Amino acid sequence: MPRRNSSFRIGKVCAYRRGRVWYLCYFENGQRRRPRVGPDRLTARQLAAQVNAQLEVGAPAALSFAPISIPALRECWLQHHELVLRSSVQTINRYRTATDHLLRFLEQRPVRHASQFHANHGEEFVRYLRTALVSPNGHAHTPKRPLMDKGLRYILETCRALFTYAAKRRHLSPYAENPFSALEIDRIPIERSRPIVLFDVKQERAFLEACDDWQFPLFLTLILTGMRPGEATHLLLPDDLDLDAGLLRVRNKPGLGWQVKTRNERDIPLVAVLVEVLRLHVGNRRMGPIFRRRNFPGTKASRIMDYDKAALEHDLACRVARSEEEGRKPHSRDERCRMARRLWWDIGAVKEDRVRIEFMRLTAAIGVAQCTAPKVLRHLFATALQEGRVDPLIRNELMGHAPAGERKAGHGLAMTAVYTHSRPETQRQQLEEAMAGRPAVAVAKAWLENALRRRLPQNQGERWPESS
Repeated sequence: MPRRNSSFRIGKVCAYRRGRVWYLCYFENGQRRRPRVGPDRLTARQLAAQVNAQLEVGAPAALSFAPISIPALRECWLQHHELVLRSSVQTINRYRTATDHLLRFLEQRPVRHASQFHANHGEEFVRYLRTALVSPNGHAHTPKRPLMDKGLRYILETCRALFTYAAKRRHLSPYAENPFSALEIDRIPIERSRPIVLFDVKQERAFLEACDDWQFPLFLTLILTGMRPGEATHLLLPDDLDLDAGLLRVRNKPGLGWQVKTRNERDIPLVAVLVEVLRLHVGNRRMGPIFRRRNFPGTKASRIMDYDKAALEHDLACRVARSEEEGRKPHSRDERCRMARRLWWDIGAVKEDRVRIEFMRLTAAIGVAQCTAPKVLRHLFATALQEGRVDPLIRNELMGHAPAGERKAGHGLAMTAVYTHSRPETQRQQLEEAMAGRPAVAVAKAWLENALRRRLPQNQGERWPESS
């Protein structure tokens, strides 16, 4: 009798009690499953009946999942972004860097499978990140500093996406909560972050006046178009510049290993003075990058410096084919991107790091060394559009963010707002203009005139009484 009360069978599912806890036992896809149910016999019978019905019709059992180690889960997730979603190489590298923190955290902890990682481990991981030191911008030779709050939140959001993928692929217990969702990441305040310091009118003038003849066209273009530095360094003649129409065309170049960050191509109208500066800068050149590195081509001219876009794509394809033939295996996208970067170097393109270095030299020269990222010029452009009362949808298009109709996290008008700032003087000016017609303002002016008239000294030689 006691033995009969400690086990039962419903069709293909056997249930047994160990201690005070009930377990189910059944075979699914040739593998033995033994999920833990709990102390209640009635719950065990209900789940056993549900699982048996699912096994009979060939549906996945409610309690079944495939345990997987977190490193293996990370690789499956990155491969999903690489081969299925086709995320950009830069995005995948950011995901890999963010989840590296999680793998380092788990090196000294007995958490073998993703299903064993719980909310208490997530809280411990946050405490670990609070003490972690990182190199700014990923440069190994810079002094390390603690993670900024935005960086910490990005790591946690990436790990949350990793475990969401695990839940969808049934690598977690069906009734388990995403351990990073339980942390309420969105409620973590941003207290430590790098402030965005915009140039004022004098600093903007000083910045441009400090530029030499090589720097001036590049940084003037960034200021007057709001382009990302990587977009400016991947502009090619003649397709991307139409001086007669006064347009810069930001285009994806997948055949040359480069794409716009958001994949959104756009045309940027040029103000008249920038058209003339670029006309002088380009001169008689008809091919190659619009902005070439200093002293290029120097003494050794590249044989492909005057290739058009189609010829450059053919040259890169030949390089990849030769390299794959020598190595006898196809290259990954990351390897092809490295070869593409070499091709851009051969035709004289400026590296993004060089733009940043030149920017830092100029800001140090004008006394604002705290500005170290040329992205501040993009913030300056978005703010100028707002101060000029440009329509928000036009601002969105000029910035190259996702269209307002596409609901992507972090893009669209919300991302345009991140780059847009309100200066105190602009706030005051627009507030005064908005309040100018209010009755309260008219009444206040009348009251003030009346009060001053009552306090006006009768004798013009009489002085105002001093305040006590």
